[in-house]
Amino acid sequence: QVQLVESGGGLVQAGGSLRLSCAASGSILSINTMGWYRQAPGKQRELVASIGSGGSTTYADSVKGRFAISRDNGKNTVYLQMNSLKPDDTAVYYCNANPVVPSTYGYRYLEVWGQGTLVTVSS
Repeated sequence: QVQLVESGGGLVQAGGSLRLSCAASGSILSINTMGWYRQAPGKQRELVASIGSGGSTTYADSVKGRFAISRDNGKNTVYLQMNSLKPDDTAVYYCNANPVVPSTYGYRYLEVWGQGTLVTVSS
């Protein structure tokens, strides 16, 4: 069983910054891609940023230059530094991870989601 625990959401004024954290716990051999998604009211969930185990990153066009994703493999934790926040960034942010876990036959791949953390940006 692998769990993701997110923290760092909250209310911030436009132009401000927030840092989200997501820690994975459980019987984990390694974690491949980790990422952040968001879902605004009435909209579909979308990828915000992702980072591979080697550090390669991907960003949504809407956040490029403002957000930065990073990870600490020793702590199984991924971070999202959000700067120059806009009201359009208001959403529930979800952490996503692809851990490799032990199994009867060696190992298996999982996909796990966090419970979500609300980010509200006021104008």
